[in-house]
Amino acid sequence: MALENGMDIKSLSAMLGHISSETTIDIYSHITDIMRQQAAVKIDRKISGTEAKIQRVEVQSRVDTTPPDFEPYKPKCRKSGTGCVTMINDRLYEGRYTPTNAYGKREAHNIYAKTREECEERLAVMIAKVKTEIKAEKKRLKAMEESSPIMFKN
Repeated sequence: MALENGMDIKSLSAMLGHISSETTIDIYSHITDIMRQQAAVKIDRKISGTEAKIQRVEVQSRVDTTPPDFEPYKPKCRKSGTGCVTMINDRLYEGRYTPTNAYGKREAHNIYAKTREECEERLAVMIAKVKTEIKAEKKRLKAMEESSPIMFKN
């Protein structure tokens, strides 16, 4: 648009930070119909000496295009220990629960379902089952520690 409105290429090149004005010409100077008409009128004036008029570009006022109020997506935050549900594709959901087991290591437990609701239900059942298993294993380890404390000392 700067070239179309009469700005010289050297000034435009300097403003854009190009080392060479050739770069600016190669990338940004697309010849428009108005530029062709203006060039033809200038040539006509110089060669034939006529008083041809240069067509002026009508500047259109900008229409206010304010975007609607932007609200970022706020995902539903789940509480710790409730697992997560992920949509794998349009017909499959994955429920994942990754607690710390009785030995202090994290272990992943996954379930799959066809709907989000079904996945949530299965996940809740699985979490309850895994928690009882971990609790039972901790109880078993504690009982073993109490019965033979020498094996468990550092």
